[in-house]
Amino acid sequence: MAFIVKPLITEKMTSITEKQNKFGFIVRPEANKLQIKAEVEATYNVTVVDVNTMVYAGKNKSRYTRAGLLKGRTNAFKKAIVTVKDGETIDFYSNIQ
Repeated sequence: MAFIVKPLITEKMTSITEKQNKFGFIVRPEANKLQIKAEVEATYNVTVVDVNTMVYAGKNKSRYTRAGLLKGRTNAFKKAIVTVKDGETIDFYSNIQ
């Protein structure tokens, strides 16, 4: 079962990657740190030093439009910040056609 949903590619994550050699991933909520570490090492052929996880709760949102009040909810997700051994890196853009 794949625990990694997708890599996080944002301005903030890119700056952390450049400065601290850490990479971000959106992962399945039931994944633990050992499973995330094993999958990153197998998928990207790197040595993982540390894994930090955080769970984000979904939030209620509402906005006023011409049609009236629209209500919705943002998605809940789990994020993993993976620290890779010095000298190694992950290239997210290598398999883009």
